[in-house]
Amino acid sequence: MTIPSWPPSPPAASLLRLGFAGTGWIGLNRMEALLKSGLARAAMLQDPCEDMIAKARTLAPDAEIAASFETLLEADLDAVVIASPSGMHACQAIAALESGKAVFCQKPLGRNGGEVRAVVETARKADRLLGLDLSYRHTRGLQAIRKAIREDRLGKVFALDLVFHNAYGPGKSWFFDKAQSGGGCLIDLGVHLVDMGLWLLDFPKIKQVCASLHSGGSLLTPEDRAQTGGAVEDHAAAQLRTENGTMLRLACSWHLHAGTDAVIRADIHGTQAGASFANMAGSFHNFETRLLHATTSELLCGPPEDWGGLAAVQWLKKLANGGKFEREAENFCAVSDILDCIYSV
Repeated sequence: MTIPSWPPSPPAASLLRLGFAGTGWIGLNRMEALLKSGLARAAMLQDPCEDMIAKARTLAPDAEIAASFETLLEADLDAVVIASPSGMHACQAIAALESGKAVFCQKPLGRNGGEVRAVVETARKADRLLGLDLSYRHTRGLQAIRKAIREDRLGKVFALDLVFHNAYGPGKSWFFDKAQSGGGCLIDLGVHLVDMGLWLLDFPKIKQVCASLHSGGSLLTPEDRAQTGGAVEDHAAAQLRTENGTMLRLACSWHLHAGTDAVIRADIHGTQAGASFANMAGSFHNFETRLLHATTSELLCGPPEDWGGLAAVQWLKKLANGGKFEREAENFCAVSDILDCIYSV
């Protein structure tokens, strides 16, 4: 006799039907998190690479295969999860929203502020839920720091130092093609730093931006950055000043001689206390978060933590509760506008 599992699995007909466009490493990771939630099933997969589709079928053996993104949109789906190359994000998201489907997209949502704003406005008009994989804000550590700031445990926050150095850099050639990627390490890694800073401070207005971008050790001029076919930056540093004088200092890079796999940090400086969120031993996944007082520190949280898919799962829960447009999506425009400013100064 087969003993039924408890709690029983919901019938397939009651699960949200998701289409997945792009099934590379990040796409598969987010697919796994979404399926484990028990709220959805992978109804259709689309990727030009047969090997990637084969890997995705191990997670979703019953999913149909779409010959193209257009075919995917013709299917009876509740939402589309987009993990294609960056240059396709905006047009695919707009097409999916216009077809009546909610969207969860990998970052960046667009290659510039204009593309991002077009996606957000389409979601608003269609009244469909739009999610973006800004994953670090879902870690326990940054959640704890944001709570401490809101509870005034740090006093007046006057400066943030935000760093993301990846000693390897991306493995796909399209990352180095500005027409497809929109830029280099800034739009790839810096988007997380800008979002971290703005989100921790509840999205203040930025009054001043200064920056320097390098490629292969050479400074890129504003004219260099404006060239569509020019080199993309592999090191970027920027300083932002908010309306009330708080400073945000950002630095990110690919292929930096960092002495370890990655350096990922957020250091928050307040008049009563500080806080730090830092990766451990070069890890991309394990973080330690501390509250700082003068020469002492208090551990707030550390590993283990499975946080990578939390942004996607949170979006899915909202989808299950109606999936209507949320004004929070307007913050995606604020992040992309800051990136545009950094590229242009």
